Amino acid sequence: MFFFRATKFLLIFSLVLWSLTSCESKIKKDGHPQEGTLYVSADESFKPIIDQQIMVFEASYPKAHIKITYKSEADCFRDLQSDSTQLILVTRAPLDQEEDYYKKLLGHPLLYSVLAYDADALVVNRSADDSTFSIEQLQKILTDSVHDKYQVLLDGDNATSSVRFLMDSITNGKNFGINVGGTKGNEEVLKQVAANKNIIGFVGSSWAFGSAISEKYRDQVKLAYVECKRCKDGTYAKPSQATIYSVQYPLVRPLFGILKNADIGLGASFYNFMSFERGQLIFRTGGLVPAKMNFVIRKVVNKPDKDSAGNNK
Repeated sequence: MFFFRATKFLLIFSLVLWSLTSCESKIKKDGHPQEGTLYVSADESFKPIIDQQIMVFEASYPKAHIKITYKSEADCFRDLQSDSTQLILVTRAPLDQEEDYYKKLLGHPLLYSVLAYDADALVVNRSADDSTFSIEQLQKILTDSVHDKYQVLLDGDNATSSVRFLMDSITNGKNFGINVGGTKGNEEVLKQVAANKNIIGFVGSSWAFGSAISEKYRDQVKLAYVECKRCKDGTYAKPSQATIYSVQYPLVRPLFGILKNADIGLGASFYNFMSFERGQLIFRTGGLVPAKMNFVIRKVVNKPDKDSAGNNK
């Protein structure tokens, strides 16, 4: 009996010791979930809002360091194939063939979801003759082979999210025409629109409001109104949280976080930070619509003040 109990004790002790050793080796492998260095590639059109997310995250976790590179959407997906990049922030989900590729490569599926919604904001010079555009007008300007009064400026020549999105939502896959040009990033779009009343541009909405960059060009640039495709009354809307939430502004885009690693590490920590309350509130204060936190629009009725006699002032 004593031999049996001793053997049982040794067996249990060995299992506990093995378990602790396994946990220790995993901790050494994965590191603390809020420590280390994380390499991220992000669509340049989200730079103002993602910079805010990183600033708050690193302030909360001083041992965490996020090395982010802003580039075109196509380059972000190419970076996902590298060993260093663990997370990308883009405007589309992985394609079926991309999901299959990474599942075979990694042994597990990619983790991704919509973190927030923004808009491809149409901006015009404050002295521009027009600030209201129908979808038909935009389609003609973007695809025409004849010079229009307006020249359209995008955040790159090709492979950017804005290029892909406008071809999907406005031109129905038709190539851009003679009136469309590209430049180096969203700030350059704002700069050139501010300098020329005949240039109109498309920028990510966090560049258009809620950032220091938007303040810089506030007196020279304004948001344009675009026809609402799903409204029956000919409504035109400019981008705002309310019109993004209701999709009255027609050029609404998702912000996807796509995480490659399945381990509970720094990548998952930053991904979850943006998904939970603090990160979602940062999206909200930056002018985007949070995708994982309820966003309520309340109607406010202004009632006139009354004097002591009960009469309206």
